[in-house]
Amino acid sequence: MSADQQLLLPLALLALQASLCRGACVEVDSDTEAVVNEGFKLSCISCKKRGEVPAEASVRWTFRARGENESTPLYSYQNLAGDTIDPRFYERLHWNGSKNTRDLQDGSIYILNVTYNDTGTYQCTFNRILLYPNYRSGTNTTKNITIHVVPQLTRGLASILSEVMMYVSIIGLQLWLLVEMIYCYRKISAAGEEALRESAAEYLAIAVESKDNSAGVQVAE
Repeated sequence: MSADQQLLLPLALLALQASLCRGACVEVDSDTEAVVNEGFKLSCISCKKRGEVPAEASVRWTFRARGENESTPLYSYQNLAGDTIDPRFYERLHWNGSKNTRDLQDGSIYILNVTYNDTGTYQCTFNRILLYPNYRSGTNTTKNITIHVVPQLTRGLASILSEVMMYVSIIGLQLWLLVEMIYCYRKISAAGEEALRESAAEYLAIAVESKDNSAGVQVAE
């Protein structure tokens, strides 16, 4: 995961929770650093602007390797079926997007056994048709993802700082909760002591009044 994405991770999680409540989706950028000989997900999400309108969509991927000038067809997904077009990726690409629907919003794919030759620019294109009652409207969305293949994941300064800030935030929250608990405890204790004092004063007042009444009765006799 890139440093920028780690910094935005808490906001992304909140947005994801909100979106699930509304039945919508959240567009999250793909990672850009893949590790050689491991799997890697190329994320491509295109949310509908009109969630209440049914639609059909297809996804087309192209790939331009490092040092090449032109992109070549890589993968396509349409009518619930995917097709790997580039021979360099045969048996190494899997659909990792929306399942069991033609109304695609997630067009992600997954690369198995990443090689250094997979370094380059990937382009994802959504072709979506909105199915209104009386007509159809077509839209296209294109996203570019530049992937760098490395021996192992590296951590930049921003990544380290984001992790430090996360722990600082957790500790700060715990201290704030502790202060709130102490404040509430003292407030409750003070209220309890005040109630005891009022009860004692009321008891003494009743006792004095009873004594005065008794004295008055004796004098009358």
